[in-house]
Amino acid sequence: MREIQLTVNGRRRRLAVADDELLLDVLRRDFGVTSAREGCGVGACGACTVLVGGRSVSSCLARATRYDDAEITTADGLPEDDEVVEEFVAARAMQCGYCIPGFVLMTHELLAENPSPSDDDVTEHLEGNICRCGTYGEIRTAIKAAAARREAREGRKSA
Repeated sequence: MREIQLTVNGRRRRLAVADDELLLDVLRRDFGVTSAREGCGVGACGACTVLVGGRSVSSCLARATRYDDAEITTADGLPEDDEVVEEFVAARAMQCGYCIPGFVLMTHELLAENPSPSDDDVTEHLEGNICRCGTYGEIRTAIKAAAARREAREGRKSA
């Protein structure tokens, strides 16, 4: 066992974890995170996605000890009026909802890196996320709407 410190959705805790313990398991057990989920267990579906310092991490593959002193954001920690979530809802981009937290966090990462992504940019950035319900068209619509909303709020022009 090793003691680490994590800040998850603004809540800082010190906890003891085994060297081989997965970040996903620590988040769910010790922080009550329900939005990060195991889908495939091999980092190929995106259901376990979290943001560490704004960068996406497949928490089902990540050893918790590697993230000592990290700041982690999960979909549980997004504000109620999160524009990306609102656009996913408006576009009806979910059916079962299992994959949506991962897509939402990947969208936050994408828009932070590229505020006006093209369709190809969106496809490339989300290639590691799988929606078994097949709502990819609606997801793309939600992402483009969230980008446009941010542009309008920040007074930027689309490229």
